[in-house]
Amino acid sequence: MSATTQQEIDRLIEQFDPESTFRRLAGFAAIFVTVMTVGLSAWHYYTAGFGLENEIAHRAIHLTVVLGLCFLVFPRQKRLPGPWEWISSLVLVSFYLMLGFRLLNAINDPIPPLAQGIFIAVLLSIAALSLPFKAYDGSTTRIPLRDWIFAALASGFSLYLLVNFHNIFIERPGEHTPIDLMVGVIAIAMVIEATRRTMGIFLPLLAIVTVLYGIFGPYLPGGLGHRGYSVPRVVAHLYKGTEGIYGIPVGVVATFVFHFVLFGIMAQLTGLGQLFVNLATIAAGRFSGGPAKVSVVSSGLFGMISGSPIANTVTTGVMTIPLMKKVGFSPRFAGAVEASASCGGQVTPPIMGAAAFIMAETLGIPYNQLILVAIIPAALHYFAILYMVHLEAKRLKLSGMDASEIPSLTLVLRSSWHLFIPLVVMVTLLLMQYTPFLAAFWGITLTVACSWIPKLLGDYGKRMSGLTVGPTALVQGFEMGAKAALGIGAACACVGFVLGITTLTGMGFKFSAWILDLSGIAAQMVSSIDVYQWWNLNQITILFGLFFTAGACIVMGSGVPTTPTYIILAAIVAPALAQLGVPQLATHFFVFYYGVLADVTPPVALAAFAAAGIARSEPMRTGTTAFRLSMGKALVPFAFVYSPVLLLIDFTWGAFLLALGSVIVAVVGLGAAYTGYIRRPIGRIAFVLLNVFSLSLIFANPTMTAIAVPVVLLIVAWHMRPLSEVDFSRRAA
Repeated sequence: MSATTQQEIDRLIEQFDPESTFRRLAGFAAIFVTVMTVGLSAWHYYTAGFGLENEIAHRAIHLTVVLGLCFLVFPRQKRLPGPWEWISSLVLVSFYLMLGFRLLNAINDPIPPLAQGIFIAVLLSIAALSLPFKAYDGSTTRIPLRDWIFAALASGFSLYLLVNFHNIFIERPGEHTPIDLMVGVIAIAMVIEATRRTMGIFLPLLAIVTVLYGIFGPYLPGGLGHRGYSVPRVVAHLYKGTEGIYGIPVGVVATFVFHFVLFGIMAQLTGLGQLFVNLATIAAGRFSGGPAKVSVVSSGLFGMISGSPIANTVTTGVMTIPLMKKVGFSPRFAGAVEASASCGGQVTPPIMGAAAFIMAETLGIPYNQLILVAIIPAALHYFAILYMVHLEAKRLKLSGMDASEIPSLTLVLRSSWHLFIPLVVMVTLLLMQYTPFLAAFWGITLTVACSWIPKLLGDYGKRMSGLTVGPTALVQGFEMGAKAALGIGAACACVGFVLGITTLTGMGFKFSAWILDLSGIAAQMVSSIDVYQWWNLNQITILFGLFFTAGACIVMGSGVPTTPTYIILAAIVAPALAQLGVPQLATHFFVFYYGVLADVTPPVALAAFAAAGIARSEPMRTGTTAFRLSMGKALVPFAFVYSPVLLLIDFTWGAFLLALGSVIVAVVGLGAAYTGYIRRPIGRIAFVLLNVFSLSLIFANPTMTAIAVPVVLLIVAWHMRPLSEVDFSRRAA
C-alpha cells in the first residue's frame, strides 16, 4: 500500500474515530508508552492462556494501566464549536466539586486534617486542569505535564484497591473508610475525564446526569422521583462494588474483548485483510457492479476480525471505493455502500464487536452459542445490501470487473493458505465450548507462528504472501492492540455509572414502565381503527415499543459508540419488552442491531462520513444514501422479535423456513422500493404497496403473510418482465 494511501487512512480514522486518535510520540514518552502498551498486551495474553486473577483484582489491574494510558496516548479532543467546550467543561468541574464537598460534609467519621487537605488539593487540581484554558493546537507529539498528572491519578485509584485489596475486601468487606470514599470521588472524576478524552463529551454528560439522579431523587417530580441515596453510598457503590466502575462491562473487556482486539490487529499485520479482499474480488468481482459487491463481501469478511465500523470502512474502502467510482457508481453511492456494509462487522461471527461479548455475559449464554445465533441475522444483513447494490448496478447498466483485475483463486489459496490456520483453530475452539479468551490465546499464538511458514518452506515459501511477525512486528502488534482497546475500556468504566445507578434506584423499571405506558396508549389508538382485527393488541404494543427503542438507539448511537449504547439501552429497555413477552435474546439483539445502524444514520453517521472522505463526496448526502441502503436490513431486527425462531429460539424447521422466507421476501420488497428500480422504474403506487406489504410480513401473522407474500412477489415479477420495444424506445429517449 502506498505511503499516501496509508496517510489517508490514518487521517480519516483520526478525523472520524476518536478512539483511534493517537499521539505520535518521540523520545522518552514514546518508549514509556510502548513499554506500558506492550506490557498490557503481554499480560492479557499470558492470563488468557494460563489463568486469570480474581475478578476484582483482574479488572483493577486492567484499569490501572488502561485509564493511565488514555491520558498519555490520546491528545485533547478538538475544541467544540462556540462556547460549548467551556460550558461542558464547567458542568464537569462543578460536578466534581459538588461531589467532593458533599462527601466531606456527609462523612461522620473523623477525617485526618492532612488527608482532608490533600483530597481538597487534588480535587481543585483536577477541576483546574479540566478547564480548557489552553486552546487545542493540534499537537500530538508530546505529553504535557497536565496529562502526566491525570495519568497518575487515573492509575492511582485502581492501584489503591490492589495495594489494599486484603484489607478492603477481606478484613472489612462492606465498610468504607473516609480515605476509601475520597479515593472513590477521584475515581469517578478520572473515569469521566478519560472517557471525555477518548469518546467525546456525550457519554460523560450522560454519566453525570445518572449519578445526580441517584443523589437528588427525592427532589424530582412525579414518577421520576425516588427516595435518594447519600453521596457516600453512591460513591461506595460505584467505586468498590461490582456494579459500578468494575462491573460486567469492564470485566468483559478485560477478559474477552481485549484478547480478540489483539488477535484482530495481529491477523491484519500478517496480511489477512488483503486476503479477504482478494477472496471477495474472486467471489463477486465479475458480476454487474462488481466492485460494489466486492466492497460488501470484503467488509463482511474483514469485519469478522475487526468489529470496528470506521476502521472497517477506511481499511477496505480505500481499495474498493475508487474501483466503484471507476466502473460508474457515483462517489456518493460508492461511499454509502462501503459504510453500510462495514457496519455489519459488529454483527458478523465469529468475533463480532465488543457488545456481543457483553451480551453473552449479561444473558449467561455461552459465546459459542451466540455465534450460531448471529449467523442468520448477519446473513440477512449482507443479503439486503447486496440486493440493493445489484439493483443499482442494473439501473446504471454497469458491468463487472475486467478479468485481468480478478486474481486467480488457485494462486490466492496457494500463496495464503497458512493465514487461515489461526482463524479456523480459533473458531473450532469456540464451537468446542472452550473459553473465548483461551481461543483468542491460541489464535494469537498461531497467527505469529504461522506467519513464519513461508520462510520455513524455503524456495516454495517464496511464492507465498503475507508478512512475517518477527520481534519488531510483534512489539508493533502488541502496542497497536493495546491502543485499540483503550477507548472501549474507558467507555465501559463510565457506563458502569449508568448501570450502577440503574440497579441502585430501579431507574430501569421506571423507564420500562414509561415505554409500556406510551406503547399501550398508541396501541389502543391503532386498535380502535383496526376494524378487521388484523393485529392483536399485544402485537401492536410490541411494535410501538420497538419503534421507541429503535429511535432511542439511533439517538444514543449518534453520540455514543455501539457498545455503550447497547449496554445502556439493554439495561433500560429490555425489562419493558420482556414484560410484553419478547424473549430476552431477541430484545438484546434488537438493541444491538440498531446501535450498529446509528453509524450510518445522519446527522452523526461517522462511518458514512469517513467513507465520504475517501469518495470525495458530500458527507451528509452520503450518510442519507447509506441509511437508504440500510432500509432492508433495518427490517431484520423487527423480524426476529416477532419470529424468534430466526434466533434459533424454539426451533423447528417448518417455522424457521417460513419465517426466513417471509423476511427474505420483505427485504426484496423494501430493497426494490427504496432503490426505485428492478428492470424498470418503480412507480409511486408500486412503491407504497411494496412498503405496506413488505412491512406487514414482520408480524408473523399467517393470514397477513398469505396475502402479503404473493402481492410483493407479483409486483417484483411485474417489474422484472422482459423489456418491450416501447420500453427500449422510452429509454433511448
